[in-house]
Amino acid sequence: MSEHTRRNVLRGGLAATAAGIAVPALGIGSAEAAPGSAAPGSAAASGAATAGVAAWPPPPGPAKVGRGEPRYPSLASRGYNRRFVGNPEHVWVVGTTEHVVRAVQEAVDTGRRVTVRSGGHGFENFVADPAVQVVVDTSAMTAVYYDPQRRAFAVEAGALLGDVYRRLYLGWGVTIPAGWCPTVGAGGHVLGGGFGPLSRSMGLAVDHLHAVEVVVVDRGGKARSVVATREPSDPNRDLWWAHTGAGGGNFGVVTRYWFRTPGALGNDPTRLLPAPPSSMVSFTISWDWSKFNEASFAQLVRNHGDWVERNSAPGSPSTKLYSEIQLNRRPIGTIGMIGQVEAGSERVLDDHLAAINRGVPVTPTRQVKTQAWLAAALAGSPGDPGPAYRLKVKSGYLRRRLTDRQIDVLHHHLTRTDYDHPGGSLSLYTFGGQVNTLDPDATAAPHRDTIMKMFFINGWENPADDTRHITWLRELYRDLFADTGGVPRDGAFINYPDTDLADPAWNTGAPWHALYFKDNYARLQQIKAKWDPRNLFHHDLSIRPSKAR
Repeated sequence: MSEHTRRNVLRGGLAATAAGIAVPALGIGSAEAAPGSAAPGSAAASGAATAGVAAWPPPPGPAKVGRGEPRYPSLASRGYNRRFVGNPEHVWVVGTTEHVVRAVQEAVDTGRRVTVRSGGHGFENFVADPAVQVVVDTSAMTAVYYDPQRRAFAVEAGALLGDVYRRLYLGWGVTIPAGWCPTVGAGGHVLGGGFGPLSRSMGLAVDHLHAVEVVVVDRGGKARSVVATREPSDPNRDLWWAHTGAGGGNFGVVTRYWFRTPGALGNDPTRLLPAPPSSMVSFTISWDWSKFNEASFAQLVRNHGDWVERNSAPGSPSTKLYSEIQLNRRPIGTIGMIGQVEAGSERVLDDHLAAINRGVPVTPTRQVKTQAWLAAALAGSPGDPGPAYRLKVKSGYLRRRLTDRQIDVLHHHLTRTDYDHPGGSLSLYTFGGQVNTLDPDATAAPHRDTIMKMFFINGWENPADDTRHITWLRELYRDLFADTGGVPRDGAFINYPDTDLADPAWNTGAPWHALYFKDNYARLQQIKAKWDPRNLFHHDLSIRPSKAR
């Protein structure tokens, strides 16, 4: 999942602090593989030493960890949202694709419900579902390396985004435009499209996805690994396409991605993915909530939306800037904005802030920090609270700014006196730019004409308060989109999953799959029926197989 998103969730009584991040040193997993050598995690690697070939370090696992074993609590509870803690019969810690095949095959043979986890940042209980009996944990599959045979960079599913950024950049000076939170796992993040601070200028991570390796199960119950590429001649190309935005838990278990920018030529790996800016300016802006009334709040939000409408075209100089305005509950005390802009383009930030504050009688404070790009990428977004809270999230896309009616609704819910919890907020992320250069069906991620992404969140600590805090967020969302059946007309983001969208009590506007996948859903259903005909991989928001097959 996720992109940055778990930041500034809770302040005041639930103060958030940036999570500490330990990034492994650049190691053999990030070095260019010599022609003919075995890639890490491959079957060939395990026998390479006896064949006289330089061997990769042996991968961990497979380890089958059951209830009662010392490692089990750490594996069962390795999720971001404290509302959900799993209780599977066992967790497989895997280090290779072959390990995954073995784990999945055993689950099929014994009739057990199986699912997969990489970074553990999911917001719903898709992994911690009580019906899940077997979890395949890919967190030990962390290799990042250049594959000369495919002329692409391989990233294993368990690699954290911070690992990916560090190894790609220090090894070859390149990157992929993925999320802001360095502790998110590549496995689930890429499947939802992959979005972050560089996406306005470089597109989504999946726009650079060349191939994917997936463990699938056929109609006869046989597990096997398949590599699918974006090449038009590849008979498995439909499986690649399905992994460019449909989200996780649908078709099989992803074990590895390969990235190469479309149209990149030659064998020089330094030219096969985009180079990030040499340095970035990270900024934190803060307004004193107590100095706003309803009119000045509306002016601020309206100004922000007007700026984004004018500055989200592909190729615009303003796409060098990424920002998130955080419209917090009033008891928090501040309205905030965080983001990054390429060093040398600070004028874009100045113009952005001036436009947002035009006519607003509240002067914001500003903090900026210029860092080398990698340092900024590894620092992540300010205020990430870490996996400490019980959470409920919702999402939406916007093709235009919020209407004046919606701004009034938002102000009402952020200032309600019958609800005193400080944790709820709506963040508006700048979007568009290079993302909007592709057709909606070029990838499974269809939202290619939007300018903002919305992230709704509430967080708390006491399980006894679940209903109260979830209800507040549901009511805000319902009232904001009252004109369109309680859901956003421009769609929602699958990596911020929200099972309320499949509940007619909260959604009378559009089918949940139309919000997430638009017109791509029918094609995804056909691919689901082909590659997962037993519907082995499923959850509350997974692709339903096409009945025609």
